[in-house]
Amino acid sequence: MRCETHITARYAETDQMGIIHHAVYPVWFEAARTEYIKVAGITYTQLEKSGIMLPLSELSCKYYIPVHYEDEVTIITETVKLTFSRVVFRYRVMLNGNLMAEGSTTHAFVSTESFRPVNLKKVMPDFYEQLKGSVTEE
Repeated sequence: MRCETHITARYAETDQMGIIHHAVYPVWFEAARTEYIKVAGITYTQLEKSGIMLPLSELSCKYYIPVHYEDEVTIITETVKLTFSRVVFRYRVMLNGNLMAEGSTTHAFVSTESFRPVNLKKVMPDFYEQLKGSVTEE
């Protein structure tokens, strides 16, 4: 599965050089991931009410071309790896067909009560199967 999230770069996200600050990209990744989870069939809120959280364990980002104020970017989000206890998302920030930046985040599936890892396939088999069916080759 591939999800596209559209974001218009805001003035508050720019730096002194007039480009989007590097620290904004993880925030955009979170917005795109939230949309991806929703398209996969459940909201983050529903996921947490079901007893599952997805804490971040790793983040990477490569910057290629600067994004400027009011640029309308599309963030393409995909699942590239899934195990019973972890998921890796890939993000590509696109503008007019150009790859502006790309990155990934790794998350664990943990219990909201104990914050210990859980086996998503056992706890939420339908959601696990939805994610499993959407894994794209890295």
